[in-house]
Amino acid sequence: MESNKIGFIGTGVMGASIVMHLLNAGHDVTIYTRTKSKAADLIAAGAKWAETPAQASIEQDIIFTMVGYPKDVEEVYIGENGIFSAAKQGAIVIDMTTSEPTLAKKLYHEASERGLHSLDAPVSGGDIGAKNGTLSLMVGGDRDVFEKMQPTFELFGQNIIYQGVAGSGQHTKMCNQIAIASGMIGVCESMAYGLKAGLTMDEVLRSITAGAAGSWSLSNLAPRMLKGNLEPGFYLKHIIKDMKIALDEAERMNLQLPGLSLAKSMYDQLLEEGYGDNGTQALIKYYE
Repeated sequence: MESNKIGFIGTGVMGASIVMHLLNAGHDVTIYTRTKSKAADLIAAGAKWAETPAQASIEQDIIFTMVGYPKDVEEVYIGENGIFSAAKQGAIVIDMTTSEPTLAKKLYHEASERGLHSLDAPVSGGDIGAKNGTLSLMVGGDRDVFEKMQPTFELFGQNIIYQGVAGSGQHTKMCNQIAIASGMIGVCESMAYGLKAGLTMDEVLRSITAGAAGSWSLSNLAPRMLKGNLEPGFYLKHIIKDMKIALDEAERMNLQLPGLSLAKSMYDQLLEEGYGDNGTQALIKYYE
């Protein structure tokens, strides 16, 4: 595969692993994240450091972003030292943050006006998927740009699906987050029930993960719950952000999502209790 010059903004839990896959494939990668010390391993592995998103974007062929909130997305693209102030004509900008579909459309149009190509490409699979290069990508934008990016996406993803016009990737990610957030209630209640019944939960999981109840969360997060491991594959505070986006979009569509509303209220309580920087599996604490 042809080597590209790549800018990558936001090297958090998943972003750092994605950057490592890009480096291992021989790409020239320049990174920016808010806290330089957290990127030390990537710099040691060969990534170049930039002081601003704009500096990370100069003369890059591809610019990835993976930040926290929609306001962060706007800042790194449209801010004074943002991507749009520095990216060269013809560059491809790809936002992998789980963000607002309306913002994805806005970035697409602003990119087009600047002679840039924009994709919204949120991912699913958490820290495990990022480390293993098995993330699912849900991509919105122009199909020809998606097809051009396919070989690069394959360096860190397996299930890579074109969803349609700009914003479609983010809408698809909302479908994903709704299923995760509401489904996590079922996983936690299953664990709470089994523990209360005095069962050996490792054996319970051997049975139920292989049957109709099986899910990624049950296989990957339930074992963490049972060990008391609340380290984030995906931050609790970020799933709350995603649930709010989904509920806002549903309200615009005159659609009621009572399961999602319940899940958000439960997560909101845990946020107030100080679990925001833990993983989504911290919902088990609601039952304790």
